[in-house]
Amino acid sequence: MKIRFSKPDAMIFDIDGTLFKTESVLERAYYKTFAYLQENGLYRKQVPPIEKFYGTLGKLLDEIWAEVLPGETEAVRQIASEKLHEYELEGLLQGKGELYAGVAETLKALHQQGIRLFVASNGLEEYVKEVVRSCGIAPYFQKVYSAGEYKTPSKVRLVEMIMEENRLNNAWMIGDRSSDVEAGKANGLVVIGCDYADFKSDGELDHADAVITDFRQLLTLF
Repeated sequence: MKIRFSKPDAMIFDIDGTLFKTESVLERAYYKTFAYLQENGLYRKQVPPIEKFYGTLGKLLDEIWAEVLPGETEAVRQIASEKLHEYELEGLLQGKGELYAGVAETLKALHQQGIRLFVASNGLEEYVKEVVRSCGIAPYFQKVYSAGEYKTPSKVRLVEMIMEENRLNNAWMIGDRSSDVEAGKANGLVVIGCDYADFKSDGELDHADAVITDFRQLLTLF
């Protein structure tokens, strides 16, 4: 039987792997970052497989670089983080960023139905806001929240902040990683898992209330 829920007043979206094809700017930025580190004598080992980085997406930046560069100093990790951010923004400003199929049209339809839309991302403020702006979906969102801007220790707290500041009672959390499921469940939300990005681990969406394999399916759930 098809799962259907009552229409929510608001939806809170993750960015990477949910709305945005991260690899459209990340792959080039990743290899440029390691080229910079190697050229400047900051990193002399083999470049970690990019799949290792993709596997960390959804976590806070400090956690990501601790996993990708476990044997490096905090200073090297910080430089890597800053250069990756710089190169990702460069790609976005060059128009290389891509949304998943149906994202723009679906967000527009949800907005027209009066559902309040928000972003909750563990990324840096400038990156998250530039994704929304450069991909043309900024008009549909009431506000964009990021851990980078609000210095939240987890996505659970970031979503809690969104709920409190905007006085939301009936909201959904939509995302592709276990951190999205955890954030939604901890705040008493309906959680919709997105199963179309290639970089999550098995079982991450097991506790979601429903799972979609195409973003447009969101419109069929209420």
